[in-house]
Amino acid sequence: MSEKLSISNAFQTFIKEAPEQQKIWMETVQKLDSASKLDSKTEELAYIAVLASVRLESGLPFHVKHAKSLGATREEIISAVLVGLPAVGNAVVQALPIALNAFDS
Repeated sequence: MSEKLSISNAFQTFIKEAPEQQKIWMETVQKLDSASKLDSKTEELAYIAVLASVRLESGLPFHVKHAKSLGATREEIISAVLVGLPAVGNAVVQALPIALNAFDS
């Protein structure tokens, strides 16, 4: 990835304070990624939609920058954030400025 990805303070703390659990978590994430039938960009956009829907905004900057490095456009980021709008309502709107700030930086 060519751009610097920002890891949230919470995840940095997880890495530092619980390295064994973090290692297991990342191994699981990698296995789930390899089992996915989605291409990398689509999977990252879907993950952004999930983060916005469950209001885990701290992970958005990292995943938006990763999606951008995979070729996602600003418009695709907006659509990914808002895809949950019918299901969870305007809670996803809170994620929009966070995602766009990460994309634009």
